[in-house]
Amino acid sequence: MSTPDITVDIRELVATVEIHRPPNNFFDFELIRALADAYEAIDGNPSARAIVLCSEGKAFCAGANFAERKDWAQDRLEHQAGSLYLEAVRLYRARTPVVAAVQGAAVGGGLGLAMSADFRIAAPEARFCANFVRLGLHPGFGLTHTLARAIGHAGAELMMLTGRRIKGEEALAMGLVQEVTPLAGLRERAFALAHEIALGAPLAIDSIRHSQRGDLADRVAAATTEELAIQTRLKQTADFSEGVKAMAERRAGNFRGE
Repeated sequence: MSTPDITVDIRELVATVEIHRPPNNFFDFELIRALADAYEAIDGNPSARAIVLCSEGKAFCAGANFAERKDWAQDRLEHQAGSLYLEAVRLYRARTPVVAAVQGAAVGGGLGLAMSADFRIAAPEARFCANFVRLGLHPGFGLTHTLARAIGHAGAELMMLTGRRIKGEEALAMGLVQEVTPLAGLRERAFALAHEIALGAPLAIDSIRHSQRGDLADRVAAATTEELAIQTRLKQTADFSEGVKAMAERRAGNFRGE
């Protein structure tokens, strides 16, 4: 289950899946596929009944690396975008409950990855940001569905239209995370919650999770299909080019609606 990008460690009925792309843990098709493969393998392993998703480095996941991509890398990511979202949907089809330990920034698609977990435990230093509007882009990774599902339509729309960064305590008040705990004990607290879940009867856990999530994976699949179509169109605009340039130069974008 382990790859150069992720490791999987199973103990006390909990599988800890850790991303190793520090410091920012940018994602791409290969990383999301590796996570989906790991989740599927864990589903078939009776020694693991819950997952802790965590990452090495300062950021939980800073999304896609728009700012530093060369043209060839950008073309490759554009080509893989549809396949990447198919892999993202696989995360939602996994049967094992997931607790995400968010130590730092969960930005853009990284926020989408955090939202794929059943529960999120955050450090006060965590930052949650749907920054797509600052790139001249539409949200993706199923966020148009999952964010509203977690915090309501008004809260989700506010995050997406402003691109503002939501700190740990504010995220707790919004319902974006279930608990805020000091950074030093974050992994331990996420493991404790996952272990508490894992101690339940496996068939009951599976049936409860299924009844609570329902057709969530299908709804995320529908959302990503629509998101991809809009993103593909917006990536052809001058505003998107300006947004990528502005991000690389660490400044506000000068958008013209073109």
